[in-house]
Amino acid sequence: MSHDDDLDLFQEMMGDVKRIDHDTAEHQKVHRVTESHLAKREAAMWLSDDEKDYLSLDYSPMIKPDDVIAYKKDGVQEGVYKKLRLGKYPIQAKLDLHRKTLKDARNEVLSFLRQCLRMDVRTVIIVHGKGERSNPPAMMKSYVANWLTQINDVQCVHSAQQFHGGTGAVYVMLRKSNEKKLENRERHQKRTS
Repeated sequence: MSHDDDLDLFQEMMGDVKRIDHDTAEHQKVHRVTESHLAKREAAMWLSDDEKDYLSLDYSPMIKPDDVIAYKKDGVQEGVYKKLRLGKYPIQAKLDLHRKTLKDARNEVLSFLRQCLRMDVRTVIIVHGKGERSNPPAMMKSYVANWLTQINDVQCVHSAQQFHGGTGAVYVMLRKSNEKKLENRERHQKRTS
């Protein structure tokens, strides 16, 4: 193709193009970042994809006030789970959900667990109460038990020992941070060397 052919082709392609009447750009409205935007951004940073549309307030399988809550992900060692069940790990943080609405409780559980993860806190207790007088009975307990199984960072959960609140509370073990995993690997390598 010669230069003249290129020019003819270009003019043919641009034949329908019209000149713009003005040369000023429209300025877009500046959006202010609100507390709500910041909270959503923070939640998106700390929650995995599975948790974005999580923790429904619409439905939860109902359990009884005295039922024991027990949940363990695959890969959690039996010895670790047994120690959690027996309340032998020191409790590093506590969340009390008494007198909270379900919506407030859900938000507080997520916020509490995010903060614990940031601070490398692994063993916590969440007091939900038995809900013997709620209608339906054990509503908060049922929702908390259901939510905890949906959060990827929760490794295992078990109803507390009597001295920590019994079936009105749950022990929760969170995943280990990458830094703690590395520390453990290094510690165990020194033992075997």
